[in-house]
Amino acid sequence: MDLPSNIIKQGIARAPHRSLLRALGLNDGDIGKPFIGVANSFNEVIPGHLHLHRVAAAVKDGIWAAGGAPFEFGGIGICDGIAMNHEGMRFSLPSRELIADEIEAMARAHAFDGLVLIPNCDKIIPGMIMGALRVNVPAIVVSGGPMLAGELEGEKIDLNSVFEAAGAALTGRISKEHLARIESCACPGCGSCAGLFTANSMNCLTEALGLGLPGNGTIPAVDAARIRLARRAGARAVELVREGLKPRDIVTGAAIGNALAVDSAMGCSTNTVLHLAAIAHEAGLGFDLASVNDVTAGTPHLCSLRPAGLYHMEDLNRAGGVQALMKVLLEAGKIDGSARTVSGAQVSEQAARARVIDTDVIRDTGNAYHPTGGLAVLFGNLAPAGAVVKESAVLPGMLRHRGKALVFEAEADLLEAIEQGRVDPGSVVVIRYQGPRGGPGMPEMLTPTSAIAGAGLDSQVALITDGRFSGATRGASIGHASPEAFAGGPIALVAEGDEIEIDIPGRSISLLVDEEEIRLRAAAWQPRPSRYTTGMLSRYVKLVQGAETGAITG
Repeated sequence: MDLPSNIIKQGIARAPHRSLLRALGLNDGDIGKPFIGVANSFNEVIPGHLHLHRVAAAVKDGIWAAGGAPFEFGGIGICDGIAMNHEGMRFSLPSRELIADEIEAMARAHAFDGLVLIPNCDKIIPGMIMGALRVNVPAIVVSGGPMLAGELEGEKIDLNSVFEAAGAALTGRISKEHLARIESCACPGCGSCAGLFTANSMNCLTEALGLGLPGNGTIPAVDAARIRLARRAGARAVELVREGLKPRDIVTGAAIGNALAVDSAMGCSTNTVLHLAAIAHEAGLGFDLASVNDVTAGTPHLCSLRPAGLYHMEDLNRAGGVQALMKVLLEAGKIDGSARTVSGAQVSEQAARARVIDTDVIRDTGNAYHPTGGLAVLFGNLAPAGAVVKESAVLPGMLRHRGKALVFEAEADLLEAIEQGRVDPGSVVVIRYQGPRGGPGMPEMLTPTSAIAGAGLDSQVALITDGRFSGATRGASIGHASPEAFAGGPIALVAEGDEIEIDIPGRSISLLVDEEEIRLRAAAWQPRPSRYTTGMLSRYVKLVQGAETGAITG
């Protein structure tokens, strides 16, 4: 077989290379096998990654059994929950680019014939996929799987429960003792946080894109089926090399469309829009934010998972998983069944084997939670290039809202205002200079949105930012407002007391200020220097593009 790895192992001139391979324990037969890089993001910082050494061991067993030679290497990962609401959150989205670079560098430097990607949380999943698309050698994703939900006094809880409880304790609605009980029970063990937050959203969309085997998004981290899946993924990586099936053969326009449809039907995190745009870019495809509205308009919302609903990832797995949902969408003509997958089967063939077991967790199109999909992109003079909201997580009374702006330029200032009772019902909170360049790094806003919900204001207060929101966010939380304030976008021109009108069903967001006044404010606006002049974030500010592009850097 003509393998890319032959460049490092064949011929007299490659004797030094072979000598180093022998130092790893390989023999003549091993050196002749396909070389499969195993990108393992195991670390002891993120609960979702704590068990990935077991997943990687199963992957390597599968590779050996299928006639390949595995080479495991590590990668960084940031826990967004731990990084939340302090400087650390500025590094989260930029780490996606570092992870993509790591995959590209390791795969090209060592001439791997194929890749198995083992992520589990937030930016690690799209970062690894982006890197694999750049290299475009056969690749498969097997995640670590979701955490089980916690339980307190007979009620299922999760990490978002803790964030919202902190907001309730901040305003005196619950005691510190009750907060401590929630804190102790919400995260019972390893895995990506139990709701349909960003990590689980992206792991599910990996199935929809065709890059993960059935079950990748939903099999719990602690389930033995996760290890069996990993072993199959390792074996399948070797087969993909022999078949010559590469990521760009799979991630086509049809696959991106399927992912958007599944995203809409599930009500995934708003972060998926950023990541799908960046993935499409790496695949050489276009991505128009307006197309999100086109897909959601024709796709009913069929799954209601936390943070908007009652169910958790374990419930979706029990109900039939992503493939069962895709079967419903396929039968309704909402996805392209001809798209290819890493299993070797087309989407239609793979979904045909699935079955919906619980029709409340995965509803049919005639009994949808909402007639249209979970995400919406809003346009208007406040966000000419778009802003994103998780429509399925917005209370009905907040789908249309008009209120006076309360303007903040730091999360801490908003939290102080909530604690002091200075956020009036009916307000529109604006947090700006939090975009890809202004943040920098487009920090997530789970703490303020949870504080608003915990204070009982989510039915009366909207929040707009050029930053982004955690997948755990619920309420009228509108992010990615583009162009961002740092670039002189309209969000930089909002003044305290301005009226803002939000119409989510109408897909519009408007600053109700006279056009001449807006023009005068724009003429008086002055750029701000970046918060960082050295190091990683300084480089990021110079390279990163707007949120409407997926915050890509190249």
